[in-house]
Amino acid sequence: QVQLVESGGGLVQAGGSLRLSCVASGITFSVNAMGWFRRAPGKQRELVASIRKTGSTNYADSVKGRFTISRDNAKNTAYLQMNSLKPEDTAVYYCNVGHFAGTAYSPYQYWGQGTQVTVSS
Repeated sequence: QVQLVESGGGLVQAGGSLRLSCVASGITFSVNAMGWFRRAPGKQRELVASIRKTGSTNYADSVKGRFTISRDNAKNTAYLQMNSLKPEDTAVYYCNVGHFAGTAYSPYQYWGQGTQVTVSS
């Protein structure tokens, strides 16, 4: 079955950096798009970044210029490099496998357990 395992979260001060990883199994990783979502307390789940199988990327306006999504198909792993972190980035971060319907990322219903990111002011 499909499994997604996130890691790399933690507690960091504002302005700091973290790198999240997501190891996927049970899928042909290289042919799928990948996405990173987050859910903050009391808020809806938000798509933060996505990457096509070609490597082209998209970002939410709130993280553009600070976050970078990448993938290593040989390792079945997606990454989210987060720089210049802000307290409002505090959330549980989830990776996801999906596809693009036109220009919009559409998630398949496979989710990891998430990794907590907490940014202190």
